[in-house]
Amino acid sequence: MRRTALAALCLTAVTAAGLTGCLPGADRADSKPSTPKGPFAGLTGGEIVDRSMTATTGAASLRMKGDVADDESGGTIVIDMALNKKGECAGTLSMGGKGKGTAELIKTGDTIYMKYDEAFLRAQSDGESKADTQAVVDMMAGKWTKMSAKGKDAKDIASFCDLGSVLGGAQDGTSDATRGKTTTVDGTPAIVLHEKDGKDTYTLYVATEGKPYVLRIDSVSAKDPGTLAFGEYEKPVPAKKPAGKILDLDALTD
Repeated sequence: MRRTALAALCLTAVTAAGLTGCLPGADRADSKPSTPKGPFAGLTGGEIVDRSMTATTGAASLRMKGDVADDESGGTIVIDMALNKKGECAGTLSMGGKGKGTAELIKTGDTIYMKYDEAFLRAQSDGESKADTQAVVDMMAGKWTKMSAKGKDAKDIASFCDLGSVLGGAQDGTSDATRGKTTTVDGTPAIVLHEKDGKDTYTLYVATEGKPYVLRIDSVSAKDPGTLAFGEYEKPVPAKKPAGKILDLDALTD
């Protein structure tokens, strides 16, 4: 199966902001489209996926929203992020599931800005002493921080904010998707496409009006379960330097 999830269901390393993994190959095909008329008449599921990948990877910007599994914590990463091919992003992410806190992330130019709530900082300080954890909370909780996007610790985050990197490899391989019913996703008409690999199943929703953008991906997989919705294609990313005082993390390590 081509990387139908656009690398997005593989954001399980967002804490380290590494983008690894991909959806496994599929082993089913439909030799003939199940719906001879209507949206994408005469096309197989795989051919529709081809068109959706071309449209989606060609977008200059989009917004991703949903949840994916976090291999490190065994919990869930919840993400709501707008990003573009200029390497800008703006949104939020939470790690490890409910109650583990939230971080805001903005990248514009060569600077990454992040703001963490107390729950996030405490969750990520697991294993540290109470004194060290409290010191980090006192210094950073609820405050905007900044660091150079070119720094060693920020390189992976900068990659995550680049839509070109996130979508990289999305058109590699081939798809054996089968056609499903038509439906709507947040009010947008869509066609459902199905992939299956052993016990793992993947459902892709593709817009049937306008450009055939990917609207949502559901993964029922022991390795990469989760759901991500895609929208706000070609809209400006609200990536602006936060107002007020900003803590310079690079200065603390000099």
